[in-house]
Amino acid sequence: MNDSLRDDIEVEAVHYHPENTQCDCCQGQMLEIGSTIVREEAEFIPAKMKKVQHIEYAYECKNCKGDAFQKAQIKRGKAPQPPIQRSIASPSVLAKVIYDKFSQYLPLYRQVKEWDRYGLNTNDKNLSNWVIRASSDWLLPIYKRMKHLMMGKTLLHVDETYGQIINRSDGKSGQTNAYNWVYRSVPSQGPIMTLFQSSLSRARSVLESFIEGFSGTIVCDGYSAYDKLEGVTFANCWAHVRRYWLKADSKNGQIGVSYCDDLYRLERKFKYLSPSKRRKKRQKYSKPIVEKFLKWVETSPFFGKNALAKAAEYTLNRANGLKAFLTDGRIEIDNNPAENAIRPNVLGRKNWLFSVSEAGAKANAICLSIAETTKSNGVDFYEYTKKLLTDLPNLGIHQNPEIIDQYMPWSKIIQAECSK
Repeated sequence: MNDSLRDDIEVEAVHYHPENTQCDCCQGQMLEIGSTIVREEAEFIPAKMKKVQHIEYAYECKNCKGDAFQKAQIKRGKAPQPPIQRSIASPSVLAKVIYDKFSQYLPLYRQVKEWDRYGLNTNDKNLSNWVIRASSDWLLPIYKRMKHLMMGKTLLHVDETYGQIINRSDGKSGQTNAYNWVYRSVPSQGPIMTLFQSSLSRARSVLESFIEGFSGTIVCDGYSAYDKLEGVTFANCWAHVRRYWLKADSKNGQIGVSYCDDLYRLERKFKYLSPSKRRKKRQKYSKPIVEKFLKWVETSPFFGKNALAKAAEYTLNRANGLKAFLTDGRIEIDNNPAENAIRPNVLGRKNWLFSVSEAGAKANAICLSIAETTKSNGVDFYEYTKKLLTDLPNLGIHQNPEIIDQYMPWSKIIQAECSK
């Protein structure tokens, strides 16, 4: 792929004329006969910092001031409310800090040097406090609204990965694993939403509390927390099954893998079909393969604690969940959408290493949720965050929560002003 610049990039033309346009032979004036663009290059203009002073003016009526019987009227200009009171951080600075951490995976301590180069003297503790305040005050209402809408769906992908929180409220060591859960809706049920949840544990109670009110199907891996929840059925992940049989590095292991590969080949053919048509195709072509595979596993003598026995046990214990995709064309064959959604958290973890506090971990979850959801809806994460932090402090959203719907990533306003 050749390097290129977008069509909307500003163009500056630099013209080069001969130093002398007089003919060397007859000394007459030469005429221009054409020009050639010999090269195009990208030029970087570094960002700059400026101090914005918000000054409110007061006005008084001079006529009324001289009236002994009435008080002179005074009017004052009103500056917009900032995202964080008594802070130097503007919406653009906060949005840049959040964007660099959660989209570029640049830890706050490394951002400090960059801000210093631009002329802003700060430290990583202050940047962390900015992220926590901005998230809890203005991004959290968006997150909560997304969660409310998500729990009204009937199909979710769920996954979890470990993290680290140094100062834990449960008294456990900072070396003990904390967890980030991810919940993702599906395209067939409206705009895609991805929500992260920070938790101190991987217990089923964490899942239960988050999905309270949800009724439907959860696509997940084989972890035991994904089981026996009221109003919830589980569809298990064929990618995990395939991995187990791949680990069983043997002839029988290869047979197990080949069954999975046959199903995936069909899924690639069915990818762009409507849910109803995909269900019919699966019933006709995929169902016989699944039944043959499960019967082969059931009737084969896989015993012991080796990789082959573990693959067989894993498969048979989740047989019902593995068949769920056959009866609902909206259900994916695997949990890859959730695993792909959680990848930014894994990338970030390598750079951020840990969260100092539970409040910081919660802010991380909120910001990652906004970042991934904007990406899925074609919205620029930086521009969207800046707009939220500019507008929401001045809209009375706590008194009028319905305003929040106008600021969802898929709303007409946001699509018009913040699309990529």
